[in-house]
Amino acid sequence: MVHDLSDRPADRRAGFARWLATRDCTDCWKAARDSEGASKEEWLAAKRAEEQQAAKEWAQQFDMPPLEGPERALDWGERSRHQLVTAAHTALVIEGSWDEADWSGLEEKARALMQAGWWIDQREADGADLLELLDAATDDDRGTENPYR
Repeated sequence: MVHDLSDRPADRRAGFARWLATRDCTDCWKAARDSEGASKEEWLAAKRAEEQQAAKEWAQQFDMPPLEGPERALDWGERSRHQLVTAAHTALVIEGSWDEADWSGLEEKARALMQAGWWIDQREADGADLLELLDAATDDDRGTENPYR
């Protein structure tokens, strides 16, 4: 499928093109879903399980603490945190001018925000805005401190 990227700023086109390359176009997605014989609900459940596994592995690899909040929000919060932080890394480090020292400071701020609801509320934010969002978070978003960490 062909995408017109002229409406994107020049410095954001390459990253978006790379992201598009990892996704199926709508027609391919529908064909794959229909060929598997899965209903929309079954397909979505399988997709969520795949995203959840990726979020758990990422959280473990980068030493992210477990989130706090209502049980039904924890998985969604983990997926939202994973997606936003990885989008921020792409925007700020890979495509931007940040070095690893800048990034490690942002990671520390992200680790301190342990309320699943905060991450869910930010799920549609642009990754480049994560530092500003983290700075705007309140003490209520930080959760309880773990004395064993």
